[in-house]
Amino acid sequence: MESERDTAWGQLLDGELAARAEDVVTEIADALAGISAASPTSLAGGGPGIGLFFAYLASVRPGQGHEERAGRLLDAGFDGVAAALLDSSLFVGFSGVAWTAEHVLGGADDDPSASIDEALRELLAASPWRGDYDLVTGLVGLAVYALERMPRPSARECLELILDRMVEMAERRDGRATWRTPPELLIEPTRSEHPDGHYNLGVAHGVPAAVTVLAGMAAAGVGGERARELLREATAWVLDQRLDSPEGRSLFPIAVGPGIAPAPARFAWCYGDPGVAAALLAAARAAGDEALHDVALQIARRAAAQPASRADVVDAALCHGAAGVAHLFNRIHQSTGDAACADASRRWFARTLEMRSPGQGVAGFRYPPRRDTPDAERVDEPGFLTGAAGIGLAILAAISTVEPAWDRLLLASLAP
Repeated sequence: MESERDTAWGQLLDGELAARAEDVVTEIADALAGISAASPTSLAGGGPGIGLFFAYLASVRPGQGHEERAGRLLDAGFDGVAAALLDSSLFVGFSGVAWTAEHVLGGADDDPSASIDEALRELLAASPWRGDYDLVTGLVGLAVYALERMPRPSARECLELILDRMVEMAERRDGRATWRTPPELLIEPTRSEHPDGHYNLGVAHGVPAAVTVLAGMAAAGVGGERARELLREATAWVLDQRLDSPEGRSLFPIAVGPGIAPAPARFAWCYGDPGVAAALLAAARAAGDEALHDVALQIARRAAAQPASRADVVDAALCHGAAGVAHLFNRIHQSTGDAACADASRRWFARTLEMRSPGQGVAGFRYPPRRDTPDAERVDEPGFLTGAAGIGLAILAAISTVEPAWDRLLLASLAP
């Protein structure tokens, strides 16, 4: 593609901002070293996500004991899978523990996840699929795990079954494809607001993530024309949902559906333009789709130009906070060389550091338990998705030359 780059990952931050960021990473590491994860099996909030931080820190700062900390947390995760009755989901279930082990350990001779693949094949063979299709709890998340496991035959079999279930669940009409989230799978108060369900436009729970994993499947040679056709139709549907949005608001709404007045989402990874742009760009790269690449970059540039004061960002977390936005712009910049996204990333990293309250929380970071009550008492959160481990990973990626391939979890990139 004309603006695509295949160069090594570069350090984004320098000078005084980089020095401050280095200190914050050290504080996060020290704080997390003394914390017992609330859950040994939750990638989103527990041991595997914290272990992921220490594994990447070890690659940047070797010989300081970080490898051992990561190993202990991964071992505890597998022990927890064996001892507990978990669901299959990527962010809180057994596939998340297995994804982390695969990502950190790679093709170890002793494959600890072979039994995970077998359990998933049995689960995915059931038709129709009764659960979510999304990234955090559903089929898309299982596809992220299976893509990480490629080219193992068991991973390919899982991906074929996931594609079967996605084809069955898709609503297809006029060259468009989408997936509905029924009301019984929504949480309150969303269920009351959308009693007939909705079509979700966020990366965490919506159709943009389905586009990206379908591109990953197609690139991996899974599903043939079925995968490519569904990819084309789902991409067209997502792009159709763009709004005529004012400055400072996202082009993409949170959700659409009968009786739902589409409203621009906030700026974040989970919902809004930064996450959608990064996911579409990853899909375009995997599929070799120059037109989609150009559209995704246009969306990213528009988002990069938006003032932070109107972005509705109230914390620093990866999921819906400043570190997540900063990292997405960094990933887009590193993939395309786009200077506007680089500048936006630096601004958002500066904002991330400004959100610290030294001496409080986990290395100065605390999390509002409800986004709609940002002034409520905040809580300490050490984990990956909404806590210090994820913030640390994003900052580490900005001050080192180690590519943050962990952002495959966010669908900001895809496994080769």
